[in-house]
Amino acid sequence: MEHEKYIVAIDLGTSHLVGLVGQQNEDGTLAILAEEVEESASCIQRGCVYNVQDTAFRIRSLIKKLENQIDSHYVIDKVYIGIGGQSLHSIEHVEVKTLNNNAMVTEEDIIKLEEQCSAYRPETQDVLGVSSPVYYVDGKMEANPVGVPCKRIEARYQLIVGNTSIRTNILKCFDHISKNADIQLAGIIVSPLSLADAMLSRDEKDLGCAMVDFGAGVTSVVVYKRNKLVYLSVIPLGGNLITKDLTNLPIVEADAERLKITYGSAMLVKEKEPAVLSDLKEKIGIREINTVVEARAKEIVENVYAQVKLSKEIDALGAGILLAGGASALQNLQELMQERFKQDVRFSTIQKEWMENEDDRMGNPLYMTAISLLIAGTDSCARYVPSQTQEQPPVEGNTTGKGSKNTKKEKGENDKKPNFFEQIIDAISRQT
Repeated sequence: MEHEKYIVAIDLGTSHLVGLVGQQNEDGTLAILAEEVEESASCIQRGCVYNVQDTAFRIRSLIKKLENQIDSHYVIDKVYIGIGGQSLHSIEHVEVKTLNNNAMVTEEDIIKLEEQCSAYRPETQDVLGVSSPVYYVDGKMEANPVGVPCKRIEARYQLIVGNTSIRTNILKCFDHISKNADIQLAGIIVSPLSLADAMLSRDEKDLGCAMVDFGAGVTSVVVYKRNKLVYLSVIPLGGNLITKDLTNLPIVEADAERLKITYGSAMLVKEKEPAVLSDLKEKIGIREINTVVEARAKEIVENVYAQVKLSKEIDALGAGILLAGGASALQNLQELMQERFKQDVRFSTIQKEWMENEDDRMGNPLYMTAISLLIAGTDSCARYVPSQTQEQPPVEGNTTGKGSKNTKKEKGENDKKPNFFEQIIDAISRQT
């Protein structure tokens, strides 16, 4: 029997845990079958697991809720986890092979370079992802080096590294989960990379572009050129900082968040209308609000600019800057970015080619990263469990009622063995 292929993924966001189940079709497209969202402020900080036990509980709860939404014959036994913590960044790593007598590069040479790269371990960091390499033969860039004669071949990789605690804490979460449920970790996926792959077209990557994902706790910057990853960095600044700044007005955090969403602007506007907080009976001017918002927004944008500049491709981004993330909804942030970068800045969504049908979640910042994790997943995450209530065949020479078949319960009662005392009584009766 051909069973469905379900991919299950959870995005560990600073403000929310987002879980999705997608059914993968034969052509590789996905249909989203289930979704669940839980708050994560108490267990995730700046994209990293902070409270292992609480995170484990919430992941298990999400999986149970997702499982209840899919075919009852399937049990979720694996899940992909997306990570995007503040310590994530890319480093260039070069592997070299020298060829004798100007020999041609072979597939075996390429495999050897990949093996050497896989064996590399930084001293104080964990390798969480590896980009496809850029090859150089005798110092000249070559897209397809196999068959090219040379004396020396280089493979330049971008390794995605981060603190060892990122992977360790996720593994600890699943140690907790496995004590109560048969659920395994299918894989750890670098969220900024999966989101970029799901959002950016091949042309955008080729021309050069930067994807900026403004989250609640962190902001991710990913830069591509000539269809290769050239830079990745995660800045420990996000939308939550703007909210916390507003609490200095002084107001409680819930009101600060509401004011940010309703009135906040990344660029100061000339408004004199007051924002009324009815529960506090206070009036706070919109200009006062946006003086705070603009200061922090400019700081975040300046940090993003500095990271893109470090990629050395800031003047070669033919496809411009693409925005994503919940915090990117801040009014006039796009305009502020355009003013700083002096180039095209636009919002983007998940590419249609990945999805079976149009889906509103493709452009919703809450779900976009989780969808990208589904796209990156390869293993089926749900196990088919056949029905346990199958009709039993009739017992020959023994019918009940009007020719009905014995039920499983009746068969069990007929086959029941006598207990110890019944055996003694039967033995005595036989002797007499």
